[in-house]
Amino acid sequence: MADVAALAGVSHQTVSRVLNDNPRVSPDTRRRVEEAIRKLNYQPNSVARALVTGRSRTLGVVSFDTALYGPASTLIGIQDAAHQAGYHVATVSLRSLVRSSILDAIERLRRQSVEGVIIIAPELSAAQALVNLPADLPVVAVEGALEVPVPVVAVDQKSGGAQATQHLLDLGHPLVWHISGPVDWAEARGRERGWRMALEEGGVAAPPALVGDWSARSGFLLGQRLAAVPGLSAVFAGNDQMALGLLRALREAGRDVPGDVSVVGFDDIPESAYFTPPLTTVRQDFAEVGRRSLTRLLEQIDGAPRVAGTDTVPAELVIRDSTAPYRAR
Repeated sequence: MADVAALAGVSHQTVSRVLNDNPRVSPDTRRRVEEAIRKLNYQPNSVARALVTGRSRTLGVVSFDTALYGPASTLIGIQDAAHQAGYHVATVSLRSLVRSSILDAIERLRRQSVEGVIIIAPELSAAQALVNLPADLPVVAVEGALEVPVPVVAVDQKSGGAQATQHLLDLGHPLVWHISGPVDWAEARGRERGWRMALEEGGVAAPPALVGDWSARSGFLLGQRLAAVPGLSAVFAGNDQMALGLLRALREAGRDVPGDVSVVGFDDIPESAYFTPPLTTVRQDFAEVGRRSLTRLLEQIDGAPRVAGTDTVPAELVIRDSTAPYRAR
């Protein structure tokens, strides 16, 4: 820092103000300091800065170790938002979201001097770990159960499921079947609730939901069962991968999509627009989830109390070619 100050012709305090983005620096002085930093390839010592300021500019994320599109995209959204705000991210990926593993992950992150922790908690079992967390630790849960004692940021899964189902009902389909995700996932339960709500409001008795595991294979196997259902004309699949398996099962059974059966998925994965046919689905705004999660966490870091409550991100129906008006046969 002394070398930068000498080259720029300023004090080391002025260099510190520039590095900390203090507004009390003139544009000309800031330009000279930044030019000196570039010429000398100066890299601030983050550990030393943390000792002086008490701020590490590092956030912790506890994530679910999975390649599933939703949790992986949620993590990317959080990382992007944090980096744009000038924060580093330390991530711990877990194979199981049980209380002991989450608490251990939080302690590992605290040893790295993180200022707060975001927990991606899609499984209901993770809710137990969010009770009795250290009171002095800023925490936000993402995509978790809504009844937990910390702030939650979540996509409106119930609304998304209702939109998907209502779209099919509006096309005249007398009944909509549902392939749900695992019962211990908050997202799966929310989407199923939305499906049931739309059917109930339409005066339609809900058939039994078929439970998958988010994979295309489970969608294919359950699709084989659905293909044999008399009068089948519409299916809402709990995610796009299961919808992909369903499309194959219907095709192999000689059922045209959307001529015979209309299909809606959930997530709007990048490949869904290139399915055969392109898939009608529900889009989740993971970038907005990341931004709101970061905002809720920074509020606590800046001194706001950790108050339970849910910040809900809207879901959006994306209509493509896999749905069509009902045709009586």
